[in-house]
Amino acid sequence: MNEVYSADDLIGGGEVFSHLNPPARLGVFGDPVAHSKSPVFHNAALRAAGIDASYVRIHVPAEKAHAAFRALPKAGFLGTNVTIPHKAAALAAVDEADEYARRAGSVNTVAVQGDLLLGFNTDGPGLVRAIREEFSVDLHDLRVVLLGAGGGAGRAIAVQCAMESCERLVLVNRTLEKAQSLVSELAASFQTDRLVGPVERIQAIPFEESALRLQLAHADIVINATSVGMRRTDPPLIPPSLITPNLLFYDTVYSSGKSRLLEDASAAGARSANGLSMLLHQGALSFEIWFNRPAPLEVMRQALASLP
Repeated sequence: MNEVYSADDLIGGGEVFSHLNPPARLGVFGDPVAHSKSPVFHNAALRAAGIDASYVRIHVPAEKAHAAFRALPKAGFLGTNVTIPHKAAALAAVDEADEYARRAGSVNTVAVQGDLLLGFNTDGPGLVRAIREEFSVDLHDLRVVLLGAGGGAGRAIAVQCAMESCERLVLVNRTLEKAQSLVSELAASFQTDRLVGPVERIQAIPFEESALRLQLAHADIVINATSVGMRRTDPPLIPPSLITPNLLFYDTVYSSGKSRLLEDASAAGARSANGLSMLLHQGALSFEIWFNRPAPLEVMRQALASLP
């Protein structure tokens, strides 16, 4: 099921979705959305669970986002996932949102309950599961350097780090003021009775080599929440000379192939992983929200692994 449907298909009552076999009752909103891998593993999960529904891609331009969200109940949808650039619009469109989604300022999973829309964000919890799976360690126990903390996925990850009360959090952003504002917002989560080391438990720094050099000496993992590094012409996010084998690297980008950051990490002997595991666990958490039952994780993993 590779088709991309339109926001108007949904806003117009969703008849086209009812005529599919099985009928479309879940989807992903985005602009663009044709690249989304979510239908492959969600449809595999629905088949494995014996649920008579399918999951489709829906192209939603910004000006139609609110109407598309509000059309979900009438169209017979159980919910939808949300990708760029509609996560903030989703938060504004839902009737209720959980604490994490409110703090993150975005929603990536909408569940329909009668005429109500309920909003959730599985970005952070998906990352927690992915890091545990990839590196056999909990986010709570790590000193984190987060690249790209100005908003979107970066903000959601920073909020998750705060809620987990990770050992340390350094926000790295090209616009330093945005990261500093987020530090002020999250600082209370890092004020504990723990012994304070040579550096602050949460701080913001600019994307500069000298600042990164100091912070990487007091870090366990580097998480990239920017889109930089997938093109060969992109500059390195971190100078290769600063990458050491003791650091872990997680890139939230899940395109096929290694990003520049992960290539440099591998060359230095550091352990690394891309965002496919985060995508998988985000999807599994969405399934659990929609159906209140465990997701068939291995089926979803195999479906994702089958993609080129």
